[in-house]
Amino acid sequence: MTLTQQLEHATSVPWMIWASLIAAAVLLLAGVMVRSRLASVGGGVVPDEGLTVRNAVEVLTEMLAGLAEQNMGHKWRSYFPFVATLFFFILIANLIGLIPGLGGATTSANTTWAWAIISFAVHQYVGIKENGFGYLKHFVGPVPWLAPLYIPIELLSHLSRVFTLAVRLLANMSADHIVVGVWLALVPAVVPAIFMGLGTLVAFLQAYVFAMLSMIYIGLALEDSHDSH
Repeated sequence: MTLTQQLEHATSVPWMIWASLIAAAVLLLAGVMVRSRLASVGGGVVPDEGLTVRNAVEVLTEMLAGLAEQNMGHKWRSYFPFVATLFFFILIANLIGLIPGLGGATTSANTTWAWAIISFAVHQYVGIKENGFGYLKHFVGPVPWLAPLYIPIELLSHLSRVFTLAVRLLANMSADHIVVGVWLALVPAVVPAIFMGLGTLVAFLQAYVFAMLSMIYIGLALEDSHDSH
């Protein structure tokens, strides 16, 4: 039984919520550490030596910022905080799931579907915010008489984004954690380390893909807004 399952048994709070709270707490702690380091003398200019939390966060943030600018255009700064939070939460949740005895939030459909729905709501909000409710015109097609054909297709296309985000993350992380767990049970030493190394790569990759797709969807909403003016 994992720690999160034990907490569920003791408190009657679903393990997925405990796993999400642990991931959020780690994310907040990392943010506080980086902020305090930047606030120190010379912290904002002189980088840390070696591999530190600050250096790792800065490298990942710079990577995300570059991708955000490419995919979301000149307004990327307005929506970057959401994308960065999405990426780091999923990354931390993925990595926590690799630690024996803990439970990763991203192996729960509740978590992956929740983030997928939030991502969907945000990029729809962006389209409406940037262009008003005129943004919804692209659902009916270029001419009114094509609306009965366009509306179902566009709705299905947009709703499939939620399915794609949620199922891809859930399937990949669940499969990865199952494989690591099996090898830990069969061969407690050496071999599981190889799969945990691969699992770490998968954890980064899945967080990256989720954040990248969210950026692309926001970028498309911004393009629709721009094209309609």
